[in-house]
Amino acid sequence: MERVVFVYTTFPGLVEAEETGRALVEARLAACVNILPGMVSLYRWEGAIARGEEVVMLIKTRASRAEAVRAAVKARHSYATPAILVLPIESVDQTYLGWLLAETRTDAEEE
Repeated sequence: MERVVFVYTTFPGLVEAEETGRALVEARLAACVNILPGMVSLYRWEGAIARGEEVVMLIKTRASRAEAVRAAVKARHSYATPAILVLPIESVDQTYLGWLLAETRTDAEEE
């Protein structure tokens, strides 16, 4: 059975996150994206400690589509170095899994 993953990324604002999330769902690269505004990030960048307000996005998809998701996020992202992390899922409800697989099917799978 196909494995499921979360792809974690952050955006500088809600509009960019929503536009990217919608594109991922429309392209069937993701069954669902969760967008969580209001995160504060502290990180080292170019030799200094930086602070930024960001939006978190959790992308729910098949493991086999993770690379395509990564490429699509990177292509749309305004950051030069976006955080794009693929996180394995240990277990998933079978009913939810069926829905996720149906929503991320490829054209070849529909035939």
